[in-house]
Amino acid sequence: MTDKERDNVVCRCEEVTLGEIQDWIDRGYDTFEELKRVLRVGMGPCQGRGCRDIILREIAKRTGKKFDEIDPGTVRPPTKPIKLGIIGGREKK
Repeated sequence: MTDKERDNVVCRCEEVTLGEIQDWIDRGYDTFEELKRVLRVGMGPCQGRGCRDIILREIAKRTGKKFDEIDPGTVRPPTKPIKLGIIGGREKK
């Protein structure tokens, strides 16, 4: 793999490159949750919708596991602030 390929940004929200992901997998961080904790991948505004599959494929490739065997980690829906009146039924959305 060339340096140029390693410089490809996989997680655009957190600006994490393929090379960084590969380095951490090689250090033993071979689950999405572990990579999430050390690199913040999947924690940006897209919540992993842009990078999760790419990272899971890279984990499978570097560990020799099948893609289906890799735990995709916890997926949490994005949240946004809402007015309490909406929750209480006093205001319309």
